[in-house]
Order: sequence, then C-alpha cells, then structure tokens
Amino acid sequence: MGEAGVYLLWALAGILVLVGLAGTILPALPGVPFVFGGLLIVAWLGEFQRIGWPTLTILAILTAFAVLVDLLASLLGAKKVGASKLALLGAAIGSIVGIFFGLIGIFVFPFIGAVIGELIARKEMGQAAKVGVATWLGLLFGALAKLALALTMIGVFVIAYFWK
Repeated sequence: MGEAGVYLLWALAGILVLVGLAGTILPALPGVPFVFGGLLIVAWLGEFQRIGWPTLTILAILTAFAVLVDLLASLLGAKKVGASKLALLGAAIGSIVGIFFGLIGIFVFPFIGAVIGELIARKEMGQAAKVGVATWLGLLFGALAKLALALTMIGVFVIAYFWK
C-alpha cells in the first residue's frame, strides 16, 4: 500500500471515531461500532504490533455491551411504566425525525413520538406523559452509557498503544 493509501486509512479511522462519538448521542448512528471500526483500522495499520488481540477483544466486548445497553435502555424505561408497542414505535420514529432538527430534536422528538404513540394506543394523556418521560429518560441514560463506553474504549486503546 502506498503512502497516500496509509494517510487515507488514518483519515478514515479518525473520521469513524469522531462520527462514532457523535453517534453515541445521535440515535440513528451506530456510534460505538463506528468507534471500534476506527480503532481496528489503526491497529491494522500498525500490523497489530501495538494493539494486539487481547486489547481488541476487550474493545469488542465493550462494543457488544454498548449495543446491548442501547437496545435495552429506552425499552426498559418505557416498559417500566407500561408503554404500548405504539409508544415504542413512536419513540423510534421520533428519534429518526429528531436528527433533522438538531440537538433539540434529538432529545425532544423521541418524547413526542412516544406520547403520540401512547395516545393513539390508549387515549389517556396522563399515561402518555409518563411513557414519554420514561422513554426520554431511557434514551438519555442509554446515550450517556454509550458515550462513557466509547470514551472508555478510546482510553483502553490509547493506554495499550503507548504502553510499550
């Protein structure tokens, strides 16, 4: 591989890590897997000399855990208050639509979607509001957990990279 190819792969790795960090907050992006992909490219560029399979295994486990947290966080929050399937669907749609409205949309639209879904399913405003708040709290907890796990992965990677 030529020098230009190496620089392109370094750039790709950096972009994946940065987009991945953004993706820990943006619900539609698989943030932590992007971070893992970027770190894997850097390990590969170094021919796995500085970053070996033990470190990559730890990073893969953290990635799998982050994906699990992402799937469960909002569902558990909503399920705890008895959310309907329409509320969960509304929250998912709200998460996607919210991306197009910036940071505020990312945090507000899942709540609105969950409330609308619950209103359609049960037509009870009090329950819909509880479901909306629980869903929002689940999304917030999930985003914070994913961000913490992604930063932990970067920390593990940096320590392993410079340890030798």
